Parts: sequence; C-alpha cells; structure tokens
Amino acid sequence: MSASAGHHADGHAHHHEGAAHGSFSGYMTGFILSVILTAIPFWLVMADVLGDNRLTGLVIMAFAVVQVVVHMIYFLHMNTKSEGGWTVLALIFTITLVVITLTGSLWVMYHLNSNMMPHAGHDMMPKPGIQTQMPAGQPAPAPQHHHAH
Repeated sequence: MSASAGHHADGHAHHHEGAAHGSFSGYMTGFILSVILTAIPFWLVMADVLGDNRLTGLVIMAFAVVQVVVHMIYFLHMNTKSEGGWTVLALIFTITLVVITLTGSLWVMYHLNSNMMPHAGHDMMPKPGIQTQMPAGQPAPAPQHHHAH
C-alpha cells in the first residue's frame, strides 16, 4: 500500500470539507454582477437620475450592501457549510462591530455638530456672569469684589 493510498483511506484527502471551491463560471458571474452593481450607482450620480441627493445616497448604499453580499458569496465563498459555519459566525460578529462603530461615530459627530456650532445670533450673545473681551479701544469694566463685613 503506498503512502498516497493510505492518505486517501484515512479520509484526509479533503482538507476543505464543505467549502465551496470557485469555478470560472462562478467567478465570471460574480465579476459581471460586481460591474453591474458598480455601473448603476455611477450612472445614477453622473446623470442625476433621481434628482434628490439623499435618495441617491440611500440607493447607492443599498447597491453597496448587495455588492458586499455578491463578493462574499462569489469571491470569498462564504456560506453556512464553509469551515463548519464559523465564517458566518465571524461575519455576524464583524457586522455587529461595524454597526456599533458606525452608529456611535455618526451619533457623536451629529451631537458635536448640533451642540458645538452656533445656530443663530442669540447663541453669540454673552451669557450672564461671563466676562467677554471688549472691542479695541474700550477699557474692560473693573472687576467687582464683594467683601463680607
């Protein structure tokens, strides 16, 4: 019995049990879908098809999500059978972290913008009890000291 025959008899010939292996037609399908999913958003922006920037942005994000799924299926070969399901578990964990990070970042940026930027002229007026700089050429008011007698 040769070493290769013993190797196959052990059942160790398959190192990627359940893993999907790519074929030329699979890669071409993924490539064509990726090109289409890139060209449509490009056309939407360049031709101003929808006319509304916010709607265009939302549609482009939807195309981006679909394209990520296409890449995971056709190029990364992720499915519930690969690696005993661990790739899907890792994907869920990654998506959770990305959502938490993006949501937190957007929340912080929105609140920094709304809390730190002046919105109207009344925000620029001095608050009671806060000393401000006087315009050039005018003396600053003398500080008032209160003495307890």
